[in-house]
Amino acid sequence: MDTPAKTRVVIAGGGTAGWLAAALFMRQLRPLVDVVLVESEEIGTVGVGEATIPTVQAFHALIGVDEREFMAATGATFKLGIAFEGWARTDDRYIHSFGDVGRATWMGDFQHFWLEAQANGDAGPFSDYCLELQAAEAGRFATGQTGRRLNHAYHFDAGRYAKYLRARCEAAGLTRREGRIARVDRDPGTGHITALALDDGSRVEGDIFLDCTGFRGLLIGDALGVGYEDWGHWLPADRALAVQTTSVEPARPYTRAIAHDAGWQWRIPLQHRVGNGIVYDSDFLSDDAARERLLGSVEGTPLTEPKLIRFTTGRRQRAWEGNCIALSLASGFVEPLESTSIHLVMVALTRLLQVFPFDGINPSVVARYNDQSRRELEGVRDFIILHYHLNQRSEPFWKRCATMPIPDTLAQRIALFVEGGQAFQSGDDLFRVSSWSQVMLGQRLTPKNWHRLARLMPADRLAQSLAELKAGIAAEVAKLPQHQAFLAGYCPETTARPAAAA
Repeated sequence: MDTPAKTRVVIAGGGTAGWLAAALFMRQLRPLVDVVLVESEEIGTVGVGEATIPTVQAFHALIGVDEREFMAATGATFKLGIAFEGWARTDDRYIHSFGDVGRATWMGDFQHFWLEAQANGDAGPFSDYCLELQAAEAGRFATGQTGRRLNHAYHFDAGRYAKYLRARCEAAGLTRREGRIARVDRDPGTGHITALALDDGSRVEGDIFLDCTGFRGLLIGDALGVGYEDWGHWLPADRALAVQTTSVEPARPYTRAIAHDAGWQWRIPLQHRVGNGIVYDSDFLSDDAARERLLGSVEGTPLTEPKLIRFTTGRRQRAWEGNCIALSLASGFVEPLESTSIHLVMVALTRLLQVFPFDGINPSVVARYNDQSRRELEGVRDFIILHYHLNQRSEPFWKRCATMPIPDTLAQRIALFVEGGQAFQSGDDLFRVSSWSQVMLGQRLTPKNWHRLARLMPADRLAQSLAELKAGIAAEVAKLPQHQAFLAGYCPETTARPAAAA
C-alpha cells in the first residue's frame, strides 16, 4: 500500500505562538505532517508576555520540556500568583494565588464556611487559608519539599523562550524559511489559502496554515477578511510600554500588578533582569507621560528603551476560517493582567491537535472549535473586566470603569456572589471558584448572604477547623527555602543549548 501523503502545515510567524505550534506538531504529529515555519528576522515580535499560569506545565509535558533545563535557558523564576496593588482602593493590596483557598465539602465551597466563621468573629483574612498565597507572601518556594505540591507557573524571558523552542524544533528536523510574506495565494474556487509568496519570489505551499502574524492577522484578517470584535468599551486601555531593568532585590515568586490613575503597571522578576510595563488608556494618559511615569517608577537601571505597543482589546470573529487557524494576537487580545496570553495559545493548539483535519475541513468541527474559542476568551474577558469594574477609586478613569455597563455574563456572576456568596466554574471557564472568590473579595465585593448549610457545623468546631488549617499552612511554609535560594540550586540561569525534542 502507498504511504499516505503527509499534511503540509505552514506556520506564518515565529515568536512564542509560532514556535509553540511548531514544537507541538514536531513532538506529537511528526510522522503525519510536514511543518514549515516562515518568519523574518527583520520583523520584531511583541515579546512582553513573560508570565504564565499553571496550565503551562501540562503543555510542556506534551512537547517534552524539562522544567529545570527550560528555566535555566530562559532565566525563569517560579510564580505562585499575582499581587494586585491599589485596585479596589489606592492603599489596598491582595494576591490572586494559584492555589485553592481552604477546603470545599459536599455542602459547598470554602467561602461559605469562611463567611459564616467571619460573621461569628472566628475567621482570619481569606488569604490565611491558601498555601500558595502564604508561600508567595513569605517569598518561599520549592518543588517536592512539602506535603502538598505547590501549584505554580513561571516568569521567563519571552525572547529566550522562542529561541529555546526553535533550537529544539530545528534539531528535530523542522524547516524554517526566512523571509517576509509578500502575498497570500488562495484557491479561486474554495477560497482556501494555497501558498505564501515570499519577498524573494519563492512560494511556501501548504494544506493547513497557522496565522501567528500578530495584531495584523496577515492571513486571517488581510487575506481572508475575517472581522474583529472590539471590546474597548469594556476594557478601554489601548496602550502599553515595556522596558527591561536590572534586578535590585531577590526575585519574588509572584507578579506585581500596580494600579495607577489611568491603568496599571506590571513588574515581573526573572533571574537575570526584571520585566516592567505600564498599561493605560490614552484618553487619560499621553504616551510621553506614560513613558515618564514608567521610567520614574522602575527600581533598577533600564536595559532597553521603552517599547510602545498599541492594541485594541477584542477577538477575531472566527479563529478558524477555511484552512487557516489564527493564534495569539492574530485571533484576539485581552490585556495581560492575569497572564492568560500564552495559555490561550497553548489551549488553542491542544484543541486543534484533538480535531486536526487530516481528512479535509469539516464545517461542524470548525464551528465547534470557533464556539469553544469564543466562549473561552469571553470568560477571560469577563474576569479581567471584574478587576476594573469593582473599584472604589476616585480618578475619572476608574469612575468610568465602575459605572460602565458590563457583559450580562459578568453581571450574573456578580449578582450570584453578592446575593448568595456563589462562585462557579463552567465547562469552558479557565478560572476556578477560588480565583473568582479571591478577586471578588479582594476587590471588596461583600456577599449579603451565603449558604446556610455552613451552620450545620457547630461554631466552635468551625473555628477550630479554620485555626488548624491556618496553622498547618504556616508550618508548611516555614519549611520552604527562600525562592531566590531555591532557584540558585535548582535551575541557575544558563545559555546552554537545549536538547533536541525527542
